Amino acid sequence: FVFHLFFDSEENVWKLCEQVKKTRIDELNKCYAVFVSNEGRTVPLWRQKAGRGDDQVVIWDYHVFFMHNPSPNRCLVFDLDTTLPFPTYFHKYVTETFRSDLALRPEHHRFFRVIPAETYLMEFSSDRRHMRRPDGSWIKPPPSYPPIQSNSNVHSLGDFICMSPGKGPGIVYSLSEFVQTFYKSPNVVAQQNNK
Repeated sequence: FVFHLFFDSEENVWKLCEQVKKTRIDELNKCYAVFVSNEGRTVPLWRQKAGRGDDQVVIWDYHVFFMHNPSPNRCLVFDLDTTLPFPTYFHKYVTETFRSDLALRPEHHRFFRVIPAETYLMEFSSDRRHMRRPDGSWIKPPPSYPPIQSNSNVHSLGDFICMSPGKGPGIVYSLSEFVQTFYKSPNVVAQQNNK
C-alpha cells in the first residue's frame, strides 16, 4: 500500500480504506478500522511519536489505526503515530503499544471498536468540529480535501469512539478479546492446518 499522511488518525484510516477499495478491492473484506478508547477517554499507548520518555508513552482520548488481516497469523497494523515499523505485525504492535491492562487502573483499560473497512467507508462522517478551538479557529490547518461525509450523518465520530457494546458500528472488544480474535500463534495455526 502507498499511503500519504493527512490530519487526524480517523481520516488517515478512512483514506487508506478508500485507497484499498480503489486499488485492491479483493482485499477490502480483510481490512478494518480500529478505534481505541474507553469511557473516560484516557487510553495509554506506548511507542507513540507524541510520547514521552524512553517508553514513548502518551495518553490519548482515542486513537485509530488500520488493520489488514489476510490470514491467521498474518495480520498487519498500519499506524502512522507509532515509532514501530510501518506496517507492523499484529502481535508485536499489540505487545509493545498496549502491553497489558493488568498493570493499569481500570479507568485506563483500553477497548477496541473494530469496524470492517467497507462499513467504515459507508458510515463514517466528520465535519471536523473536534479540530477547532472553542472560538472556531483551527487547531492545525485542516486537510485540503473536503470533510468526509456519509449519506446519513454530518458527524458520526462520537459513534465510533463510544465503546459501549451494541452502540455504533462494528464490534467492541476488551484488550484480551481483541488479541484472541486477531492473533493466532504459529503453533495454533499449524495444529489447525494438520487436522
